Amino acid sequence: MNRVFLAGGLRSHIGIRNGIFKHIRPEVLGGRVVRTLCQKYGLQGPDALICGNAVGPGGNIGRLLLLEGGLPERVPAFTIDLQCASGLVAIHMAALSIMAGEWDVVLAGGAESASLQPQRRYADNDERSGLRNPVFTAAQFRPGEYGDDAMLLGAERAAKAAGITREEADEAALLSQERAKKAAEEGWLKDVILPLFGSSRDEALRKRMSEKLLARAPRVTDFSEGILTAANTCTINDGAAFVMLASERWLRERDLVPSAEIKGFSMIGADPAVPPLSADLAVSLLLRDKGLFYSDLDAFEYNEAFAVISADFRKKHRDVADRLNRWGGALAYGHPYGASGAEIMIHLMKILEKEDGNLGVAAIPAAGGVGEAVLIHHVDEREWTEERERHTAFSIPLEVKL
Repeated sequence: MNRVFLAGGLRSHIGIRNGIFKHIRPEVLGGRVVRTLCQKYGLQGPDALICGNAVGPGGNIGRLLLLEGGLPERVPAFTIDLQCASGLVAIHMAALSIMAGEWDVVLAGGAESASLQPQRRYADNDERSGLRNPVFTAAQFRPGEYGDDAMLLGAERAAKAAGITREEADEAALLSQERAKKAAEEGWLKDVILPLFGSSRDEALRKRMSEKLLARAPRVTDFSEGILTAANTCTINDGAAFVMLASERWLRERDLVPSAEIKGFSMIGADPAVPPLSADLAVSLLLRDKGLFYSDLDAFEYNEAFAVISADFRKKHRDVADRLNRWGGALAYGHPYGASGAEIMIHLMKILEKEDGNLGVAAIPAAGGVGEAVLIHHVDEREWTEERERHTAFSIPLEVKL
């Protein structure tokens, strides 16, 4: 199989619902990101584009996004809806296509607008129209559960199953905010964030957060003994993020040095009643398959839509707890559903680069109890050059004198 590399990526700022991007359609926002990403690498158009989207109006928004971005009509595009994991699964699918030799360069990621999320209605002859309000925004993810708050309830059940307390969740939320604030102040992500439509910052980042503010935050469910609050649950967001995946041949022909190599991925089904716990299950499966331990990895990027995700990791993996979401996670930045997979992958690449790391993993739990994880290896420019020189030496035929 062909080796697959991540050349790099770009994301928009992340807006809060009805905030900076409240009038911007997701295909327009994403179109700007992919167009600029292509320009950055001197690429007229990729071989294909794969787009994650969870709450759009339906149809093939990936194709629409590509056209809005001015990419060539010849480029095919398709859309994946695996809810929160959509963008990371898009990267998974793109990597498989390059491994198989079908394509050489693929853009993968996602775009989302919670601000423009349409309301839907069950048909009159659908039994669900009589079981609840027939107008809905969230699809059904689990048999027998129909409410728009299904993910919130799933997170509450996960917290109870994992023994996560309100204090532990609040502690995780505070740490995420503090780390993201430092990353923003230091400008560590500046070169991978594209200001668009007047945006200047990630809106969900809070300048001030404290234990007192966390303690006063209102609860967001009526779940018995629930721990979820407005402060330890991520905001609802708009945003777009894409990465460029390429084969080794394509990169070497253009003398480009990639950021990372994709070394593996896994997808697993888990208990749909507690979906937040599926991310770590996917990582466990992936590491076992690769013969690795958690201690072998330098960075973990988990999409912490709920503090229970990061709090659970810290309890299970205390020896590497400091390696999780080293620059903050979704509790600070927000969670633009279909775009989040590419967003955390971009963050992971930058963390490994700056921290001189080797291996890292990005993971997301999705509605319905599906976990997705992608393992990457940071590419050192010197090693990349030396490898090219070795290959060049082997390709020179030896002169034989008779």
